[in-house]
Amino acid sequence: MATPSLKYAVQCKGPSTLSAAQSTPAHPSDAAPAVVQPGAFLTLHYRLAVPAGDVINTFAGKPATLSLGNGELSPAVEQRLLGLPEGTHTTFELAPGEAFGERNPEMQQWVARSLLAKLGDPLEQYNVGDVISFPTPDGLGTYAGAVIDVSDSAVRFDFNHPLAGQPVTFEIRLIGVL
Repeated sequence: MATPSLKYAVQCKGPSTLSAAQSTPAHPSDAAPAVVQPGAFLTLHYRLAVPAGDVINTFAGKPATLSLGNGELSPAVEQRLLGLPEGTHTTFELAPGEAFGERNPEMQQWVARSLLAKLGDPLEQYNVGDVISFPTPDGLGTYAGAVIDVSDSAVRFDFNHPLAGQPVTFEIRLIGVL
């Protein structure tokens, strides 16, 4: 048995003042998909890869929820997302340094073991490849450095982003935009 459809008739007296921007589509599927704008909340699957392979891939699991403009994505990636409609599945390439900046040799610094002892566990052992969190000068946040060399009196850290200076492939499937 077919389901009867309901239709509403509206009688207007005089000229209509309802603009196209105020009208509501007859069916939700008739609405234009939401478009990514600054400050938007996104639900998406994404894959971030470098030449050595995937760094992050959510396609096999739960999608990510992100907010543009909060530093959750690099500005270059956010720029590529702006204007994309909900439902988009695309891949874009970012040149070396575009996504996470160029490698800066000045971001590699020796830190005296005496200072490390004041900031954390005085008995801490540091090994090349360890990633250590440091408090920001205002004490409100943290930043990380990767150990790249060790001596008796100091530890050398690389404070560059781990993906700095690398080309990046970013694939997304945009599920929702708010």
